[in-house]
Amino acid sequence: MSKKENEFFVDSKRLSQAALEKKHKLETDPSCRTNHMEYMEGMEIIESDICEKVISQMESYDYSKYTARDVRAALEHETCSVEDFKALLSPAAEPFLEQMAERAKLETSRHFGNTVYLFTPLYIANYCENYCVYCGFNCYNDITRVKLSMEQIEHEMKVIADSGMEEILILTGESRAKSSVEYIGEACKLARKYFRMVGLEIYPVNTDEYRYLHECGADYITVFQETYDSDKYETLHLMGHKRVWPYRFDAQERALKGGMRGVAFSALLGLSDFRKDALATALHAYYLQRKYPYAEMSLSCPRLRPIVNNDKINPLDVGETQLCQVLCAYRIFLPFVGITVSSRESARFRDGIVKIAATKVSAGVSTGVGDHEDKYTGKEAGEEAGDEQFEINDDRSFDKMYEDIEKGGLQPVLNDYLYV
Repeated sequence: MSKKENEFFVDSKRLSQAALEKKHKLETDPSCRTNHMEYMEGMEIIESDICEKVISQMESYDYSKYTARDVRAALEHETCSVEDFKALLSPAAEPFLEQMAERAKLETSRHFGNTVYLFTPLYIANYCENYCVYCGFNCYNDITRVKLSMEQIEHEMKVIADSGMEEILILTGESRAKSSVEYIGEACKLARKYFRMVGLEIYPVNTDEYRYLHECGADYITVFQETYDSDKYETLHLMGHKRVWPYRFDAQERALKGGMRGVAFSALLGLSDFRKDALATALHAYYLQRKYPYAEMSLSCPRLRPIVNNDKINPLDVGETQLCQVLCAYRIFLPFVGITVSSRESARFRDGIVKIAATKVSAGVSTGVGDHEDKYTGKEAGEEAGDEQFEINDDRSFDKMYEDIEKGGLQPVLNDYLYV
């Protein structure tokens, strides 16, 4: 994409008739799209067998063949194998959800005690160069676009830190032009002044860039593969660097090569077959853990949520029962990984799942840009506030979340990592 085209698509409020025509062509004519399996200029290619292992398992997964007998056997085994995990994700396991929850709760207690970790996300920009049809930040969506200055970022961080929060997740829209690696790095340096733990959820970058961001203060990165079904992925990501499926897949491994302490994985459940996506997500972490045994691995389990200008986007065939099944299966298969349940889910669901399988929740959440002053202090956000990426479901403040966790008999944890 040329610089002119890049500027053309970043802010949908300046779309011309020509841009609207291209949008229509991308949606209706696949021949207008670039090959989603081919790397673009500047994208690092690494030698790795992880992708082949994950996708071969996913493509051969026939969850209809599993029976109640397979599920019972999986729950009886002391160690959950890949085959056991497949059984626990299958429809045959749904009648065993109570037993799965009991086993998951036991594994969570063994590895994490009764603790629940708290963090909050901070969006510092919402400009994006990708056209992902389900995302509120997509380059064609008519929203208010904002990029915070370093002064504004520090102000937001101070507001959050003053609440008592010690872990922050920095997010941007996927635009190198508006949110350069250097810009993100400076934000990481500021975050290190205020927080004990700093995470990133940004566009995938190369190994040397992850190394730079780690040196600036980032501890871990989160990358949503969205869906591991590359054919379905192609129909959802019509333009931009995010369209390149294999480059996104290898992001966590590049981050580990770059020195990041931890990496987090996720599919956006509801975009494709959620059982296969859940299998691939866990196996992605499973195989990388064996290759990089020192790394901290985490899983997330977001479902689709409505976005600005589209309130009809909802997860495909993924109700709370199915989500609970996935989370319990994750915990039984990978008892050592952190599991995050986001504010996309209801307060009732999150309060329940942290007692069973989840170990980390967000609090005081805003998916907009520059409006933590409003959320944390009650002051009205200024005109510089940008629109949100998606609608949240659980809007509890940090104090309220902390209180509710304690009332549930659990111990809220703000940080457990010491720098020496």
